[in-house]
Amino acid sequence: MSTAYVPQQSAAPDTGGGVGPLPSAKPPYASEATRLLSAGTYLDQGYRDRVIEQLHLHEQRIAAPSPGFDAARILAHALRARRIEVAWASAVLGLLVVGLPLTGYWILTFLLPSALLAIGVWVRGPEQRPPVYRRFFAWYLRWWGRWLLAVLLIATVVMATDGGSDDGGESFSYEIRSSLHDGLPDFLGWLVPTGTASGSGDTLHGCLTLLLFVLLAVCAGAQRGQLGRVLGTDLSEARFANAATDPAESAEGARFQRVMRRIRTEQHAPLIMYHAVRPFCGAGDPVDTWTLAVELRPDPSKERQPLNNRGILEKIRPRLEQLRLPAESAGATGRDRLRWLEIDECVFLPAEGLERREDAPYRPEEFEKHRERSVEEGAEKRRHFLRIRVGGWEEELVVTVFVRVHTQGRMLMLEIAPHVLAPVREPFRDADRTAHQFRHNSPLGKAVWAATRVPGSPARSAVTVGRWIGYGWQVLTGGHSGALPDGPALSVRELGSEGPGSLFQQMDVERYLKSVQDRIAGGVRQALAESGYQTGEFVQKIVNISSGGVNIDRVEDSTFAVGSHASATSEKKADDAQPQKGSDDHDGE
Repeated sequence: MSTAYVPQQSAAPDTGGGVGPLPSAKPPYASEATRLLSAGTYLDQGYRDRVIEQLHLHEQRIAAPSPGFDAARILAHALRARRIEVAWASAVLGLLVVGLPLTGYWILTFLLPSALLAIGVWVRGPEQRPPVYRRFFAWYLRWWGRWLLAVLLIATVVMATDGGSDDGGESFSYEIRSSLHDGLPDFLGWLVPTGTASGSGDTLHGCLTLLLFVLLAVCAGAQRGQLGRVLGTDLSEARFANAATDPAESAEGARFQRVMRRIRTEQHAPLIMYHAVRPFCGAGDPVDTWTLAVELRPDPSKERQPLNNRGILEKIRPRLEQLRLPAESAGATGRDRLRWLEIDECVFLPAEGLERREDAPYRPEEFEKHRERSVEEGAEKRRHFLRIRVGGWEEELVVTVFVRVHTQGRMLMLEIAPHVLAPVREPFRDADRTAHQFRHNSPLGKAVWAATRVPGSPARSAVTVGRWIGYGWQVLTGGHSGALPDGPALSVRELGSEGPGSLFQQMDVERYLKSVQDRIAGGVRQALAESGYQTGEFVQKIVNISSGGVNIDRVEDSTFAVGSHASATSEKKADDAQPQKGSDDHDGE
């Protein structure tokens, strides 16, 4: 009898039927999203460079909110991955420099095919199906690069085995090199040294060139092996949870340590310092943001009570907390991610106006002042939100709903801004599989892979070292450390995501959003009823929210408006008029 395998998932603690906050399955620094994004810095050079640029180079930028992950630890691994890559690239360039005189400068001839192959990869781009013209041009460049490479390898083998002409004539390798030299344009002729007609020294130069190729292949294989070990050990699921033993965290450097402290102060704080054009940076993609405007009408049969924004939020919050309760039949065995639903209050403040990044009011007493003042105001720049977050699929899928309530001029405005962080990129999710393949490939497979990397290694190494030097120059001359603070420009979590996810994940997003939105609507209705305002059934159930519209089952004794340009109006019908279907006494628009 076989038993189905169930992936490891932290069980929810028994709360005894209470609705108090539950601890997360894993802390952000040890979450699966953090681990996979850290692995992505070793697998994708473009992603690694963007992480370093946003979090380390632009030191004036405040870190974006990091729901369910630790951006500081991802940065630490990005810097470590770059150090490893730069070290191997420097070794390759060092071998080439040493090999230049030893090979009689014959190794220079391989720079042309190496450049053609590298340019071909760059022209094609990272897309799976680029435009036809790019694919054709890339194919043309790589075809010529491979053809030249084959000719040069044949010439090198001939050099190593020819040994010159016995009758004093021209050697075969000399003839090949002369043909290549005459066939290249004048500005590329220096790449092909012709040497002597007698072939003196060609055998030694050819042998050393082949030996240099073997050493380059060894470097490529060793670098791949080190990558496999890092992914399989330091970034394995078993060891990653212990951040104290992570070698990436122990890096020295005043700038590194300063940036790490700032990121960890900012990324999970309830105070969000934002850029004016990117207020929700880090929360993911917006999903059906909507606004509901309702006219407040006193109920003659009830005694009116004071109604303010805080009172409405306090009615919404208990209903949301009830979503943590499992079904009675499930008990403590329930695994629904709603059991880890997080509810807190956050305040958005613009980063403009700060003189130093450290001046942001993150201290608890400073945040409390902003929270108490902003909850009852409708200001444009400082905004208070009730934030509801659900981290599913081991924090790979994060749903965040921002709720804002405001009463003004006998109107109630309810703003709901759901955001979804898409799952991590598929190559990053396959990091464990990639590491396993690296380590368990056959010796022949490893040798073939390393040999295919040799032709492009000079160009790749030169680009890697050039980027590293250019980055150092930007750090020294860019003046970012002394610049005025700025809001976040990009989120490393959003950079490492791709959507919309699997059908299961899309279903979970719909379930989370519908559950949260239904409880929000119920809380607002309860607040209005208990404060003595007419509601009837303000919202019995939100059926669907899409394209800026809200379909509501029933609205009684009130008016409502939906959409960014909507307005709420009311018109009293004549006593003898028949109400329209779907309404009692008022028209809804």
